[in-house]
Amino acid sequence: MPPICSTDLTSALSHDCLFSGTDAHPIYVDRLRRTDAVPNAPGAAPIVMLHGAFHTGACYLTTPDGREGWAPWFARQGRTVYVVDWPGHGRSPRRDDFAQLSGRTMADAMAVLVQQVARDDAAPVVMAHSASGPMAWWLAEQHRASVAAVVGVAPGAPGNLLPELPDDPLRIAALSHDESLGCPMYSPLDRPVQVGPEFMRSFWANAPRFPHAAFQAYARSVVAESARLVNERFNIGGTALRIERPERVGERPLLVITGPLDPRHPRVADEAVARLFGGEFMWLPDLGIDGNGHMLMIEDNSLLIAELIQRWLCAQGL
Repeated sequence: MPPICSTDLTSALSHDCLFSGTDAHPIYVDRLRRTDAVPNAPGAAPIVMLHGAFHTGACYLTTPDGREGWAPWFARQGRTVYVVDWPGHGRSPRRDDFAQLSGRTMADAMAVLVQQVARDDAAPVVMAHSASGPMAWWLAEQHRASVAAVVGVAPGAPGNLLPELPDDPLRIAALSHDESLGCPMYSPLDRPVQVGPEFMRSFWANAPRFPHAAFQAYARSVVAESARLVNERFNIGGTALRIERPERVGERPLLVITGPLDPRHPRVADEAVARLFGGEFMWLPDLGIDGNGHMLMIEDNSLLIAELIQRWLCAQGL
């Protein structure tokens, strides 16, 4: 493999925080950067990291078993890294409407940060995991000058690619093991959604490369989720966030990267997302990398996957 853009991993990092987002839905953001980094250096585009549903930005900061997370690793490559807590998640304030928060509302909050980074630094790479995928596609479509590239890590598909499922809990329950539909689940909209250890082990901690010895630490990091956002993930009642102009998303470099043991992200589904936008698709077994599931940023080969992403970004001049 070619070398990564920067191999100096000894430089000190600065770590501060800021609040961004909208007045209605502020977001807390960790910012990491190398103290000796050259602003806007070639191969050092900033990265905005968006976590997935039921998680917080902590999944990018470290791993449950204490290894270095993607955020500090990418910062050591000379990039300024912004790690977001979605509205109502982690250290971002939770409003009374949390159970009703939509992907579009959350994307509006992310847009403020992305535009701020583009204005103050440079247009960032948006890294989106799982349910933040539709938000990233929307940001690229609607805020074209503020998004330099998108890296989708087992990313959710836009509503364009999802069949509309009935707004009926009994019918959804009958489909709950259908991997072609993403193993849908129905969430009543009157309260946030909670998941337990069995759910986590089935969908997020099922792969051999998950740090199983640290499962309890991981489980403590899982948070409640917006019921509306969960229903949107499966396009229940046609609610999923759609992209009206896919060609606008494809105006920039785009990568989708997926592991083979992710029950909600079979190859055919994630490859279709990359194809919709004219992006590149990286299926880890094609590179001789096996055993990965959904949580690529915390699995035992997480830094190997980070290197793959870094090499791809460098090849794009970012």
